[in-house]
Amino acid sequence: MLDRLPELIDPLSFADKHSELSGQIKLKSLSRLAPLLKDDTGVATVDFFFSRQGRLASIEGKIAATLTVECQNCLNKMELHIENNIKLGIVSSLDEADRLPEDYEPLLVGEGKIPLKDIVEDELLLAMPDFPRHLEACLKVKVSNDHQDDLNTEQSNSNNPFSILAKLKHTGVK
Repeated sequence: MLDRLPELIDPLSFADKHSELSGQIKLKSLSRLAPLLKDDTGVATVDFFFSRQGRLASIEGKIAATLTVECQNCLNKMELHIENNIKLGIVSSLDEADRLPEDYEPLLVGEGKIPLKDIVEDELLLAMPDFPRHLEACLKVKVSNDHQDDLNTEQSNSNNPFSILAKLKHTGVK
């Protein structure tokens, strides 16, 4: 595994050579993902395999990262582990994207090289939930029974519009 992956890659050239890329990308270098994180230290681990089968050039592999995000229930930090398998078909037009097999997602590339971190960042953003939350209940309010009874009594007296009628019932006034 490489500590430093190339910044720019030519996916079609890599596919023709059946290349393999494995390494790590720092999370703080992912400019669209970093603002969503509570802590951008850490890395995304990348294992990509480029291949060509006939006219179909593809990238298959896995991206894994542990992201520190804000729980949308309790607003505390939480770790979100993402492990995403990818299967991308390299295309140069929308017509080619429409002709891809169903199990491939299109990766639209023009001529030349593209930033590797853009592919990684796109896949991490797609794998993130819209509203990250702890798996277990994160808000547990503990109230003693005595205090709860006091709250119930106060609430029933102050918010009960029929409390005047209840007093009349007890006094015997008709």
